[in-house]
Amino acid sequence: MTPSIMVAPEDFVNPVYGRILCYPRFDSIEVERRIAELKSIGVSAVELVGPKRIENLPVLGKGCVSVVVLARNTLGRCALKIRRTDSDRSSMEHEAEMLRIANSAGAGPKLHTASKNFLLMDYVEGTLFPSWVNTLKGKGKKRSLQSAILKILENCFKLDRIGLDHGELSRAPKHIIVTAEAKPILVDFETASIKRKPSNLTSICQYLFIGSEVSKRVRKIVGEIDIRVLIEALREYKQEMSEERFKRVLQASRMLMMGSAGFS
Repeated sequence: MTPSIMVAPEDFVNPVYGRILCYPRFDSIEVERRIAELKSIGVSAVELVGPKRIENLPVLGKGCVSVVVLARNTLGRCALKIRRTDSDRSSMEHEAEMLRIANSAGAGPKLHTASKNFLLMDYVEGTLFPSWVNTLKGKGKKRSLQSAILKILENCFKLDRIGLDHGELSRAPKHIIVTAEAKPILVDFETASIKRKPSNLTSICQYLFIGSEVSKRVRKIVGEIDIRVLIEALREYKQEMSEERFKRVLQASRMLMMGSAGFS
């Protein structure tokens, strides 16, 4: 594994590092602004490590809107999203607000703080869901998978109930991270919205049980599911997002046997 590189905020004036703070177009004036902004939200250092690369430097992630790196603040390690200079978003505030709302339902990584160009949140260390499923072996694999999926479905139901739509869960290979404790965390709320009808549960069921590569592996482990029954349960759920209809979805997906908790 490539060793990590620790970078203090003021060191980003160096264009070698500054291209991460101002990606993809480095600008000396903009980088000075961002250094001051980084200090204002309490970041003491950035740790360059991860599977992606910018100018041959490692980062955790790189998307159309932002770059994700590991950062340090008074609470320890955290994840820092950096707005790209060519992003179509004017700031990180929308995603921050969506994450605040998700956190109120117990979903998503905990938000620390946000500013125009940065979003600071808990660092979720773990494995992307499809890769985690492929690691499951032995007698306990069915129960482990059912337990993780139940938590995912419960989180999606909670988000539906508060009116927040994640927006990316029908194709979610990069949006669920499973921790070492087998706890799944929904991540990446940049396209989330409270202005459209939520479809978190129906979308994630499409991904987990019906129309993806991982769904084949899921059904192989938990047992075959009557897709027609599940689709009918989801259709009824879309009409009324009640706990009773949610439990019908759990039953149709072979998850009710795990004994879901009650909801308020």
